[in-house]
Amino acid sequence: MERYLAESDIIDWKHPDILSLAAALSAGCRPASEIAGRCFEWVRDNVRHSWDYQLNPVTCTASDVLRHRTGYCYAKSHLLAALLRACGIPAGFCYQRLSLDGSGAPYCLHGLNAVFLPEHGWYRIDPRGNKEGIDARFTPPVERLAFSTDDSLEADLPEIWPEPLDCVVSVLRRHDDYRDVYANLPDVELVRTISVRPCAAR
Repeated sequence: MERYLAESDIIDWKHPDILSLAAALSAGCRPASEIAGRCFEWVRDNVRHSWDYQLNPVTCTASDVLRHRTGYCYAKSHLLAALLRACGIPAGFCYQRLSLDGSGAPYCLHGLNAVFLPEHGWYRIDPRGNKEGIDARFTPPVERLAFSTDDSLEADLPEIWPEPLDCVVSVLRRHDDYRDVYANLPDVELVRTISVRPCAAR
């Protein structure tokens, strides 16, 4: 579990601004679930999604997301993980593969978080920000994510990563404009396994 509490270049939760906000959000709270809910709602509602609001700069590190109050879903998940870890709550990264426009190719990764809550175990939360048609909430143990996976090439990837995927960080660091990020959103190829039934004896 220590990997999900660690600090890194991206999840720089020991930054003074992150520690200050984490202390304010956790003040007066006892259960980890209450603290996690406050952190989730703060990031969801106070950091503007780069594409929704057509905003620069492109952010990646948790402290930059907090400083500029804008970021893609990936960047918002970096800040949420940093706040949770600053409160001593294990947090990791999850991804969905989604159709960009909801009607097939092209596909891209969507970033969200998993938080470990003692009473529920790992619980996925999506701080990308709500708008018409999107209503992500913190309602453990029931998941209320921003998106569902509907077509055969969309997927909920099962892993909970302690650090963001390299392909995600690379896109955010390589581009200076939110439009360039949108044109180069990261994706992964799905690997399908084939189930083979043993032949019946004759």
